[in-house]
Amino acid sequence: MSAFPEVSKIKYEGPDSDNPLAFRWYNPDEVVAGKTMKEHLRFTVTYWHTFRGTGSDPFGGGTMQRPWDDGSESVENACNRARAAFEFFEKLDAPFYAFHDRDVAPEGSTLKETNANLDAVAKVLGEEQQRTGVKLLWGTANMFSNPRFMHGAATTCNVEVFAYAAAQVKKALEVTKELGGENYVFWGGREGYQCLYNTDMKRELDHLARFFHMAVDYAKEIGFTGQFLIEPKPKEPTKHQYDSDAAACLNFLRAYDLTDHFKLNIETNHATLAGHEMMHELEYAGMQDALGSIDANTGDLLLGWDTDQFATNYYLTTQTMLVLLKYGLAPGGVNFDAKVRRESFEPIDLFYAHIGSMDAFARGLKAAANIIEEGALSKRVDQRYSSWDGELGKKIESGKTSFSELETLMLEKGDASPNTSGRQELLENIFNRYLDK
Repeated sequence: MSAFPEVSKIKYEGPDSDNPLAFRWYNPDEVVAGKTMKEHLRFTVTYWHTFRGTGSDPFGGGTMQRPWDDGSESVENACNRARAAFEFFEKLDAPFYAFHDRDVAPEGSTLKETNANLDAVAKVLGEEQQRTGVKLLWGTANMFSNPRFMHGAATTCNVEVFAYAAAQVKKALEVTKELGGENYVFWGGREGYQCLYNTDMKRELDHLARFFHMAVDYAKEIGFTGQFLIEPKPKEPTKHQYDSDAAACLNFLRAYDLTDHFKLNIETNHATLAGHEMMHELEYAGMQDALGSIDANTGDLLLGWDTDQFATNYYLTTQTMLVLLKYGLAPGGVNFDAKVRRESFEPIDLFYAHIGSMDAFARGLKAAANIIEEGALSKRVDQRYSSWDGELGKKIESGKTSFSELETLMLEKGDASPNTSGRQELLENIFNRYLDK
């Protein structure tokens, strides 16, 4: 029985289409900057928001109508949900999906029962992947929802909880490998603190690093060659999370000799909560060869929490694609860690949301590719830093001068020559022109 009987496969109809169940900009086979859109964007549907989200919030229960889901935590229902999910992926023409272990399979009364549940649903996921050709971008373990993780998982004060988390990740890694996952993600929702009065921060960070090293060791043991990713977020649910932004994550990885094994999964809404723009976080990770993947969403700037809305702003998507074209994305992807609004409760709204955001990123890709190809911004950046291309600049950058030598030079000159205008307003105008093309 079809979960979405009223929807056929979504196709590209072009910018003039007014069909809400068609792509206006996303043409998977169109070549942009040397690759197809499908290869550049690697669109990924998240299992948790799309197929486990209920629409509940702190002030009220769920609103979502999901006819294929009987609301139970049975394995049978989980398998039926998986089949509905793959119908959605296939009709949306999404090449990838992503999940937490607890999204796809119910937790049992013991770890053994929980693992058996996951194996049973993973069998169906594998069958559906084979049937549709949809691939797993990444798997991960939910180590934040169960009350056992109230003090954290890898950073917990309870050694048995640490051990349970290790066993859970071991199983999640095995299933991710079994399903051909190209990445494995860690999001430390409870890996932080609420109060420093009761926290040994150094010990917790040491434990977190030990946990990651054990994950790396086990991946080698089972032959999992996917990319490990850490997803930065500064707060919520904890007051402070140790993976607070790209800079904090990279500092942690360097301090604990993990840089060879991990890259970052950057999310727009998390960047906002950290006080950064998405473009900043992407550039910071990219320039240090640590950009692995993105969670493609946005937040409401009037609300100070993680609203996980679908990105439809062409400015945001173009800025994002400028950086992704610069540094590359594979084996990561553009992962829709986004949810329909509580008021958008009908199944058809899942299609409208994903189509709109896929189009926005495709439009951003085309604009960014034109900006790069024509050097609209880069040639002005080169001009701004042109003084560094002369003899003095090269001497400083190569480490062949000193404070004393530079003092002698400036004592002779008396003052520095006038600066070059930043021309921010001009560059913003130029950027806008590419959104009109």
